[in-house]
Amino acid sequence: MQHDLLNQLLKITDEEELILQNRREINKDIYTNQSNFIIESQKFLNQESMITVRKHTRFVDFPKHKHDYIEINYVYNGQYNQKVGNQRINLQQGELLFLNQHIEHETQACAEEDIIINFIILPHFFDFIFSFLTTENRISNFLINSLYNSTQNGQFLYFKVSEVESIQELIKKIIIEIMSPAFMSESTIKLYMGLLMVELIKHADKAEHTEDNPVQHYLIVESLKYIDEHFQSASLNELATKLSQPAYALSKEIKKATNYTFKELLQEKRLNKAKELLESTDMPIASVIDQVGYDNVSYFYRIFKNKYHQTPKQFREHLAKR
Repeated sequence: MQHDLLNQLLKITDEEELILQNRREINKDIYTNQSNFIIESQKFLNQESMITVRKHTRFVDFPKHKHDYIEINYVYNGQYNQKVGNQRINLQQGELLFLNQHIEHETQACAEEDIIINFIILPHFFDFIFSFLTTENRISNFLINSLYNSTQNGQFLYFKVSEVESIQELIKKIIIEIMSPAFMSESTIKLYMGLLMVELIKHADKAEHTEDNPVQHYLIVESLKYIDEHFQSASLNELATKLSQPAYALSKEIKKATNYTFKELLQEKRLNKAKELLESTDMPIASVIDQVGYDNVSYFYRIFKNKYHQTPKQFREHLAKR
């Protein structure tokens, strides 16, 4: 299976064929509609997806650019040379590089045998991971800054894990699951990605990283876990009591770290859960509203429409027409 996948990935794409024939620079229109070079997730992700993979285009240098998503570079075969921020990194086969959406990097042209897999991931794909992350680790800091930090600090995590078999197997399973989706693939990918995060945390000694900005890890991660687990009835006062913090001080820390208030984070979680229930169940809309913790129907309709530009009924009707 892995040999077949390598042969598939070694094939020259249409974009690469044009580069080899007469074009010595990338076609930016493939990657962005913006004048500044920020690669856009919408170019590669459909509306229903939060994660995909794409083979990095070979034979041409990529100039300085950012992404509007979290990118993970994985060297499936060969090597990958790039400058991330001010640091030069030579990524070797089996190694991983996490880049948040705020860091600028540029890459050298890859040779034919250099197969780089780019994971394109919307930040909120990682929301679920806060339900099991430990409170003090580099990945939690990276994700908090990527998902919420309004200061737009560029960060990367470089994992030299080519010898860690459990990590290599998980990455290849994720790649195959995304490239050849089957029944329950979306759930399977999330589970594999969660396991990957756990394995990377266990091998944090093999990671290089940018200097972290101080974040109140314990307070923020525990707050996000609390919202994820208790969104139906969550309250700032109850959380503050659990964490032995004054409510006003905890509120200030949450706002400082995430750029959102506790109420805004809770509302986002409830709306996402309501959308999930509308998509995956036949539960009456009134029951969905109750299930996610709202008792004011008109208020729920207002905030749901403000976020998704449709009422819950219209949202469901639109799904039925697909």
